[in-house]
Amino acid sequence: MKKSPRVALMLDLNWPYKRHQAIFAGAQRYAQDHHWDTILDEHVADNLPSRPGRVRPYDGIIARANRKLAEKSKRLGIPVVNVWFTSPVWQELPGVFADFAASGRLRAEHLLSRGLRRFAALSRVDRAAKVEVAAFQAAVKAAGFPCITARLPLEPMRSHAVQQQSERRIDAWMRHWKLPIGVFVYGDEVGRMVVQICQRQGLRVPQDVAILTGANEETICNHPRPSLTSVEFGHERIGHEAARLLDQLMSQRGRGPAPPQHILLPPQALIVRESTDFMAVEDPLVAAALSFIAENSHRPLGQDDVARAVHTETRTLQRHFRRVIDRPIATMIRQVRLERAKRELVQSDRSLKEIARDTGFGEPARMNDLFRRELGVTPSEYRRAHQLAQTRGINEPPTSRAR
Repeated sequence: MKKSPRVALMLDLNWPYKRHQAIFAGAQRYAQDHHWDTILDEHVADNLPSRPGRVRPYDGIIARANRKLAEKSKRLGIPVVNVWFTSPVWQELPGVFADFAASGRLRAEHLLSRGLRRFAALSRVDRAAKVEVAAFQAAVKAAGFPCITARLPLEPMRSHAVQQQSERRIDAWMRHWKLPIGVFVYGDEVGRMVVQICQRQGLRVPQDVAILTGANEETICNHPRPSLTSVEFGHERIGHEAARLLDQLMSQRGRGPAPPQHILLPPQALIVRESTDFMAVEDPLVAAALSFIAENSHRPLGQDDVARAVHTETRTLQRHFRRVIDRPIATMIRQVRLERAKRELVQSDRSLKEIARDTGFGEPARMNDLFRRELGVTPSEYRRAHQLAQTRGINEPPTSRAR
């Protein structure tokens, strides 16, 4: 009987980040399907023998790799696949990573689609953040708009003193803003900090500041309000692909070293929440109408209601909508309801009847008709597909929720 490969996993699972747990889950799913014997070993570099010739404890390793592990595994001829983009040895080892340049561009495209023309980005001093913010900044500059950047320490809340220093840097960065502005904050927890500072200064999110944050840590993104738009990277896919790559390397062992292979996986989806649920326009009449639609789309609402709310004639408002955003009022009402229904379907287990009622459709049949017409699926089919994608790492088109 063929012996099962012994594979060590060094993934810093003591850190409370979804990405660590999800990479482990993806690697473990591949391991189960291929009958591997996996061992959690957060100190694998120390547990490896110092010299070749002794019995090797592992046939392969998936790790957030450090230099000690890279050097030891090379001496022992044990293949390693790295899943840490900011690793000091990322160039020296095969690896599977999130494509941070692609996610930076996706974030910029989303905020640009909201009609924003001024932008800011807040980074941290690590390679992943630098790559993502640079891609974001390049995308908005290519569209012809400015982007104000700032940088925080790696762990901006690790102590009271560091948190105060971080808040001072954020205050200084915000003094250069001109509203309305689209803001990318690297890290969901730092995004919360920026929202709280905006609220202290009397800035509205998203009407004054549309904020898009890190890696979709759901608890932080969903609570408290406003909920935060974020990017779902699908880290389970990274773990699964890392295991697949390791399997190839283990089967090729003994054929001599090959150049490190790096696989970059695009973000899975952009999860639109309240912090960017806004259309920025210069026309004050259209801006007031859009704000009214956003606040009242859960109620029975028609174009005449919107016109009355902003104290103008329906035909006058319709002309402004056509000129400024090239869409009629009724289309914008439907679009706001559709976006909110999509968000509720994916992020909650509420019934279709409740969602239809609370997003302004009234009856599930009306919501069903719009989903079929706009998306080609029923609300139930949309929910199943997108919840499955979030939990299992299915590679869906990254723009599917960024309408």
